[in-house]
Amino acid sequence: MDLHTIRELVHPADTTIALLVLDGLGGLTRRQGRATELEAARTPHLDELAERGTCGLQVPVGAGIIPGSGPGHLGLFGYDPLDYQVGRGVLSALGIGFELQDGDVAARGNFCTIDDEGVVTDRRAGRISTETNRQLCERLRGIDVPGVELDVEPVKEHRFLFVLRGEGLSGEIEDTDPHEVGRPIGSPTPTVDSEAAERTHEAIADFLDEARERLGDLEPANGVLLRGFAQRPNWPMFPEVFGLEPACLASYPMYRGVSRLVGMDVEAHDGSLESKFERVGACGDDYNFFFIHEKGTDSSGEDGDFDRKVSVIEEADEHLPRLLELEPDVVLVTGDHSTPSSMKQHSWHPVPVLLEADTCRADPVSEFGEMACLQGGLGRRLPAKRLMPLALAHAGRLTKFGA
Repeated sequence: MDLHTIRELVHPADTTIALLVLDGLGGLTRRQGRATELEAARTPHLDELAERGTCGLQVPVGAGIIPGSGPGHLGLFGYDPLDYQVGRGVLSALGIGFELQDGDVAARGNFCTIDDEGVVTDRRAGRISTETNRQLCERLRGIDVPGVELDVEPVKEHRFLFVLRGEGLSGEIEDTDPHEVGRPIGSPTPTVDSEAAERTHEAIADFLDEARERLGDLEPANGVLLRGFAQRPNWPMFPEVFGLEPACLASYPMYRGVSRLVGMDVEAHDGSLESKFERVGACGDDYNFFFIHEKGTDSSGEDGDFDRKVSVIEEADEHLPRLLELEPDVVLVTGDHSTPSSMKQHSWHPVPVLLEADTCRADPVSEFGEMACLQGGLGRRLPAKRLMPLALAHAGRLTKFGA
């Protein structure tokens, strides 16, 4: 179902939808065991929701495709990630509240460690502190690139925002991030043959040359990687398409950015999942859709820490009753992709999903886990973009199609 059709079917109702995203939720069994991280976790509240609701496995983008965080969340928000594509730079900019202007080119930056030959030995420079990040950004802000304005803003830990502003720029530029260690930093090569792309390439190349000079004497952050070059797109907005007043409760800038990109308000909190649930209660009169994000499941998976991922899932389950006390009419719990700790990265595996509402049809699932969800009523390969229409239907917010 396309966004235009959904918009035509939406009608008002006094109902609330809560979407809880445990980032990177899906996992794999340990070689010596038979349980994924989710299955190994003690989750009595999620299991109870699964028994009351309906479950399944959803595919964020497509079979075999490894989703980035942006596409993974866009699918959950009802946007087809293959049709609605945007570079990470735009999401990073919006995530920290940077006011992107039409024509600006933004990229996500990493401070990294390189050897004397320019080969990347650590893509995150040991996850330097945010305070060190600020000091490094100050070093880079003084770089002068003829014909463009340059902005470098700290984000968090090793991450920063890179923005070029000027006439005739293009976001059609290849990443300089090789995306793995043991390879040299790439060139910001244009992906299209145009004067704007060539001009942008030259500006970025000048910046990178000067950045290496300014950082070369430092340890461990002596280089920079850039990826996700993009310009802000003009998309249909979530509130108008789905007839909802949405709020985002996320800690990391990227997730706030993808929320702002589709027209969600971003609410403040102290960073803990418990405080996010508390904030839902405090601002419940102002919104009727809540996107609540937990990052720890993903970061522990990327670190290869099976036990910590189990612990994060258990902590989320422990605080879940606070959200349920608010009695949302529809509760969706899932992830934006799988991040098995055995792989230490995002993967293509389908992601467990549960939907709980009074109108759910019973299925055999009585616990929330990959194996159990195979038997669920939502199916084994539900496209993530189908979840929003389902949530709207269970919330009584879609009218009949046709005569």
